[in-house]
Amino acid sequence: MTEEQPERPAISWDALAAELAATREEATEREGPDGPDSATWDAVAAELAARVAERAAPVGEPEPVVEPAPLPPPVAAGVPQPEPEPEPEPEPEPEPELAADPGVLRGGLEALLFVVDNPVDDVTLAGALRCTVPQVRAALADLAADYDRRGAGITLRRVGEGWRLYTREEHAGVVERYLVDGQRSRLTQAALETLAVIAYRQPVTRARVSAIRGVGVDGVMRTLIARGLVHEVGSDPDSGGGLYATTPLFLERLGLAGLEELPELGPLLPETSAVLDEHPDA
Repeated sequence: MTEEQPERPAISWDALAAELAATREEATEREGPDGPDSATWDAVAAELAARVAERAAPVGEPEPVVEPAPLPPPVAAGVPQPEPEPEPEPEPEPEPELAADPGVLRGGLEALLFVVDNPVDDVTLAGALRCTVPQVRAALADLAADYDRRGAGITLRRVGEGWRLYTREEHAGVVERYLVDGQRSRLTQAALETLAVIAYRQPVTRARVSAIRGVGVDGVMRTLIARGLVHEVGSDPDSGGGLYATTPLFLERLGLAGLEELPELGPLLPETSAVLDEHPDA
């Protein structure tokens, strides 16, 4: 069992006042009629404080010392305080990689390889199809093997770091014959009229050529571009459409040194009366 601590009597402020008065009288008698000096009073105050602390503190336990809380640092007037840094936003979760169906993956690969002009690498194909690079490589190998197995007219080759579709060497004669015969065939009347408009109004847009001829010229323009007689030379600043002009091959085929040698249009135009006869409503 723990020994009970004796209780100290409660502090009587009247008793303290009486002790203070008695102490003052004793000091007056010792010091004379002028009273005690400041040093004497300091000693008396210290003695009384020690008595109060002795009576107020529990027996056997020292009086706890309470330290004051630290004051916040002073804020200088007119000085802007730094704003708290915002919490970093959570990073977006990466899109999950799709395990594409083999048939869908092969179809997407064929579509991409059909429209590209230069070899495309595995990483670019995987990003466009949203699948992994190993999936793309496996699909490319299967696609190339399938073309070879059935003797297709095209073959899939790896060139450098990319892949591209090519015509098979066995069919080179057919392709060459088609291209050569196409170059030797005569241009249609529509193609000649379109070529004449481009030659005399170049650079000119397709829309302008169509407006002059009164009919659409998209198909004819493709023919002229494929023949190497017309090419795109820029874009119209007003409409944004492509501007087309004749090529050096056009001058070579006509035996001209430059466009300035083109014949004047005046002698070649029909008479006004003939036009009105053919188009009375014009």
